[in-house]
Amino acid sequence: MKKASCFSLALLSSVASVAAHATFQKLWVNGVDDDQKCVRVVPSNSPVTDVTSTDMVCNVGGSKGVAGVCEATAGQSMAVEMHQQPHDRSCSTEAIGGNHFGPVMVYMSKVDDTTKADGTSAPWFKVSEFGYDADNKTWGTDMLNQNCGKHTFIVPSKIPPGDYLVRAEAIALHAASQPNGAQLYMSCYQIRLNSSGDQLPAGVKFPGAYKPTDPGIQVDIYGSNFKSYTIPGPAIIDQSFF
Repeated sequence: MKKASCFSLALLSSVASVAAHATFQKLWVNGVDDDQKCVRVVPSNSPVTDVTSTDMVCNVGGSKGVAGVCEATAGQSMAVEMHQQPHDRSCSTEAIGGNHFGPVMVYMSKVDDTTKADGTSAPWFKVSEFGYDADNKTWGTDMLNQNCGKHTFIVPSKIPPGDYLVRAEAIALHAASQPNGAQLYMSCYQIRLNSSGDQLPAGVKFPGAYKPTDPGIQVDIYGSNFKSYTIPGPAIIDQSFF
């Protein structure tokens, strides 16, 4: 009986872990719901765990573009939207559950053709992030859950017009005390930007922006010494671009 109970608990834990996985799958532009029009749909809600893999760019299969493009204007707001299951936008279900605590980030990359770019050639610059608020013990993923899966940011007003990829990312750190324990969830959106700007920020490449031993990748968030968190990757671009 004891063995059966242990087995049942292990099975329930496994099911809960799978159910807690999630994907960025929707986009809002200036308050308008573009749904899945321009997202490179991820084939499953499982995470990437190897930060040196090319899957770090736009997730598994994300190097291939889709037909849809979302139109936007520099200086407007955008919101990326995450949910555990495809097309399940119920706000009563956590966007990413199962104690999947961690940061949320958004990057952009200027490309020649957003429907064809694989995301490895042009650099990525960070436009938004929410890591850990130690005073309130709140993670970026907590904010996703509070906002029905949405993370809102402003498109920099000074960047040039043209085609961009937008890369949304959340990192679950519940198992990150072990090597390759961090679970990374990302999706790319295809954007065509109207802008009068002419300033393009420097950026980083994926893979390459993160290392397996970075303090934001391998970290024990449940350890007695944990008091603050260092978000991986570059800093958000300078405010002069906004």
